[in-house]
Amino acid sequence: MAVLLQVDPRTLRLPPIRLQGADPAKLQPQIARHGTTITGMPPLWVERDKNGELMVMDGVTRATRVAKLLPGQLVTVEVTADQPGADYSSLPRVEDRLP
Repeated sequence: MAVLLQVDPRTLRLPPIRLQGADPAKLQPQIARHGTTITGMPPLWVERDKNGELMVMDGVTRATRVAKLLPGQLVTVEVTADQPGADYSSLPRVEDRLP
């Protein structure tokens, strides 16, 4: 059963393959296409570490768009895995890499 949470995307941790944040070549077209609309946006996929920190597995660009254009807006995330041995606290947050 899927675990869905409402979170501020600024607080989500970036995955190791996206430490610099959203790809600007993907972010700008997404902003142009969707702007501040979150209606119909699919949940972001995240993993949860031993401390409850959430790392984005799918949706870095969407998380960045909402964090940039709608500060404080909550988004739906789906916890796809719990990683009790992991610690994501050293990874940057989406807010740390906002353009």
